[in-house]
Amino acid sequence: MRVINFRLFQNKIKGGAMSMAALLFVLISACSSNKNTVMVKGDTLHAQLIFQENFDKGLENWQVEQMPKGTVEVKNSKLEIDDVSGCTVWLKEKFEGSIMIEYDVFMIKNGGPNDRVSDLNCFWMANDPENPNNLFANSEKRGGKFSNYDSLKLYYMGVGGNDNGTTRFRRYVGNGERPLLPQHDLSDAKFMLEPNKVYHIKIVAHQGTIQYFRDNILFAELEDANPYTSGYFGFRTVKNHMTADNFKVYKLK
Repeated sequence: MRVINFRLFQNKIKGGAMSMAALLFVLISACSSNKNTVMVKGDTLHAQLIFQENFDKGLENWQVEQMPKGTVEVKNSKLEIDDVSGCTVWLKEKFEGSIMIEYDVFMIKNGGPNDRVSDLNCFWMANDPENPNNLFANSEKRGGKFSNYDSLKLYYMGVGGNDNGTTRFRRYVGNGERPLLPQHDLSDAKFMLEPNKVYHIKIVAHQGTIQYFRDNILFAELEDANPYTSGYFGFRTVKNHMTADNFKVYKLK
């Protein structure tokens, strides 16, 4: 952390050596030097960027599992999902340890057949107990059908599900069970979706602390006694039209 000698700055201002504008610039610069830190449950952690996706290579880094008639493509340097019956878009990169995932999403409502503004969902720290070394072994079998993911171990967040009426966080345990705690079953309007608005998503998985934020508002938190500490991230949705970009993954230290 950068230490600021305020008394020195005060003396320089009195002596005419530094203007107030210059002081403000230095203070802002000093604060911005700490922009790569994140607070998790009172701990200050360094966030080191380890993966960034600008979608300049198409879908090279992604595995698409989608029910018929939907589309996933890169358009205008963004991932665009126009889905009919169910879709998961997995990042092929597996991450381990304490991480933070960030990205921006935009829910499209422009008269299209799938512009439903619902189901801004995602999976993270996902693994397949049947194929612990290859999440994608059953990719074709899953095919984007939501119930086919029940056998995985993962964390799931569903924002604005059931026609934008529910927001739920679950921990899939790998045997078909998807427990839902009361505090993770949200129905207030502030936890739902608005059309044609950019949302910034932040996900934290640090030791046993699992958090999901939208626009810096904490939606869900779990203190997991047996946390999933490695796995894959996937965008998840159904009958929805949306874009995603500015995708980044950080290692937390």
